[in-house]
Amino acid sequence: MNNKTAIIIGAGPAGLTATYELLEKTNIIPIIYEMSSDIGGISKTVKYKGNRIDLGGHRFFSKSKRVMDFWQNVLPVQGKRSKDDIALGRKTLLSNEANAPDPEKDDNVMLVRGRLSRIFFLRNFFDYPISLNIDTFKNLGFIRIVRIGLSYIWSRIFKIKEEKTLEDFFINRFGKELYNTFFKDYTHKVWGRPCSEIKPEWGAQRIKGLSISKAVFHAIKSIFKKDDSIHQMKTETSLIEQFMYPKFGPGQLWEELARKIKAKGGRIHLNCEVTGFASSQNEITSVTVRDSKRGKSKEEKADYFFSTMPVKDLINSMNDVPTKVIEIANGLIYRDFITVGLLLKKLRIKNQTKQKTINNIVPDNWIYIQERDVKVGRLQIFNNWSPYMVEDDDTVWIGLEYFCNEGDELWGMPDEEFTEFAISELEKIEIINKNDVLDSTVIRMPKTYPAYFGSYDKFNDIRDHVDKIENLFLIGRNGMHRYNNQDHSMLTAIEAVENVIHNVKTKDNIWNVNTEEEYHEA
Repeated sequence: MNNKTAIIIGAGPAGLTATYELLEKTNIIPIIYEMSSDIGGISKTVKYKGNRIDLGGHRFFSKSKRVMDFWQNVLPVQGKRSKDDIALGRKTLLSNEANAPDPEKDDNVMLVRGRLSRIFFLRNFFDYPISLNIDTFKNLGFIRIVRIGLSYIWSRIFKIKEEKTLEDFFINRFGKELYNTFFKDYTHKVWGRPCSEIKPEWGAQRIKGLSISKAVFHAIKSIFKKDDSIHQMKTETSLIEQFMYPKFGPGQLWEELARKIKAKGGRIHLNCEVTGFASSQNEITSVTVRDSKRGKSKEEKADYFFSTMPVKDLINSMNDVPTKVIEIANGLIYRDFITVGLLLKKLRIKNQTKQKTINNIVPDNWIYIQERDVKVGRLQIFNNWSPYMVEDDDTVWIGLEYFCNEGDELWGMPDEEFTEFAISELEKIEIINKNDVLDSTVIRMPKTYPAYFGSYDKFNDIRDHVDKIENLFLIGRNGMHRYNNQDHSMLTAIEAVENVIHNVKTKDNIWNVNTEEEYHEA
């Protein structure tokens, strides 16, 4: 008897995880079709002249032990401190295994990194999340601090009973003054829409577990006791102090997983886009796959189908879809993303922390740029994610992150012009000097962030339609139109495979990932 087959659309974290789980736990033969030439989706690592770029920044941390173990099964955790750990005096939690890799000698290794992300606002650094320390009081000023305190108390007494917008969500948890200071303008910069037009589900996906009281409690607890466990299960995600990270960036892990998949008999086809679906009696029977290199299309049959493709594209590729569902799908909105990589002699802005740093580079993994007079949203310093991401130790390799819409002014700006624009913005806010720029590159990523506006409030009609298709499983960030992190995307894939194994008809367990308390990121 022939083995059953499964077609997986997309070679990002969700698609690769589903494929590996099928190989490990079933006799089903998985076949991946990836429309691009890369492995890893938005978690890929982009290589440029010996330097590496992490698109969006991917901390390998999860509240799910299952995911943490999965990652370490692909790339084991370092067994010795690296040179920069020693130079910085970092107390790195190492693997207890006798044969754990040495990051100075072994390439296939997961580093343990210290976490620091800060907010850059009013030309000063603020802790992220905001903490009540001397620097915060000094940078904000006494009057604003008093207003923030009174506003927070007011929000606790007169809480908004029904949160209809993201603005309501923020005000309920932080007060109106803190919302206006740190959330309102930055969120508008990220999404291109005011918080008053965004559904509160975004907050439930990203920061539900965080509050002022938890941040204060964590700060007090940290004085007396450090959580040295890499799992840090009892710590809100925004408050974690360390995380795992592949030596050569996130794409290294997914590329290694792809190699394991191929070794186990799985098949991965790049530059192959799924353009159509055929169905019969609540089941998908086949897909149309177009090979972009050969310019040819073919029909591929299978028993199961796992989709990570954008929901809008999925619905428009299917037959027998109600007009109402198509209209809702076409009303879904995505936020797109541009990274400008800049190679520098040095940063103009100096280290303002007590932490030791190499070459006096500020120690942040990324910096949230909340200045209102520039469009740049975040700044990554790749040296601090992993020193092996940078070809020359004497240079600084950074990524400027811009949020935009495909086809708008930023998206359509020529690379050379965009680079000059980005450099001028960082010089304007005194982070770099133009003369220190050695090289640059521009990378555009469409459909990076599924948006919680547009027709999103009617999304359940789409879900009701696709959930009735018994052998179709929507997984991952774009596959479910959910702002999931890579660990949540992996968990949706794991749950979907479990459904196949146990012949579970409902899809509720897949949709519940990152809505149940245990999955929340803060």
